Amino acid sequence: MRAPITVIIPTLNAAEVLPDCLVALMEGLEAGMIRELIVSDGGSQDATAALADAWGAKVLQGAPSRGGQLRRGCAQAGGDWFLILHADTRLQPGWTDCMHHHMRNSSHAGWCRHKFDKGGLAARLVSGWANLRSRFGLPYGDQGLLISKALYERVGGFPDIPLMEDVAMARALRGQLSALDAFAVTSADKYQRQGWLRRGARNLWTLVRYCAGSDPEQLAQRYQR
Repeated sequence: MRAPITVIIPTLNAAEVLPDCLVALMEGLEAGMIRELIVSDGGSQDATAALADAWGAKVLQGAPSRGGQLRRGCAQAGGDWFLILHADTRLQPGWTDCMHHHMRNSSHAGWCRHKFDKGGLAARLVSGWANLRSRFGLPYGDQGLLISKALYERVGGFPDIPLMEDVAMARALRGQLSALDAFAVTSADKYQRQGWLRRGARNLWTLVRYCAGSDPEQLAQRYQR
């Protein structure tokens, strides 16, 4: 029986963080669960593509839009299940057992519990909010997403938008999302550089505006500034 999972990682100038993400996937290779690795790049100017190629990934190149990058990656995936990861997120050891159990016993998509790699009390508060939000049906992309190919195609896949593609997918999967007994450990660097309160407030405001109908292209431009 062929390995069931295609891992899909969208990247843009991710050479510094991608190695840790890939090292954590070795557990899945050793367990015979990972069929292939697809890195969908958005035109990196650093060594991201070369690094991914050296790890044996299938590297796709295209316009820098995370929704579009994920859509391209999923379109090329041959696994029965897709594992969507951000480049600055690594799965904590033990993830293979819970994902194997999930694939055998559920048709739902699964999300991992959130944790930062550093940050103290502020990090725990932000992660606590992320995990609470997820239990109400709104996990973000930095928590990982395990989804069967059949379910992915049934809900129409990721929309080609530069921001909030994870929210759009969560909304499409309403009632078909389950928590996994695994942790996705995400880099806290952006929060530490920008300030925990400032970045958290900006993320929440962006979510509110998206849910109110704002154009994702305009939101992305403001977010990047």
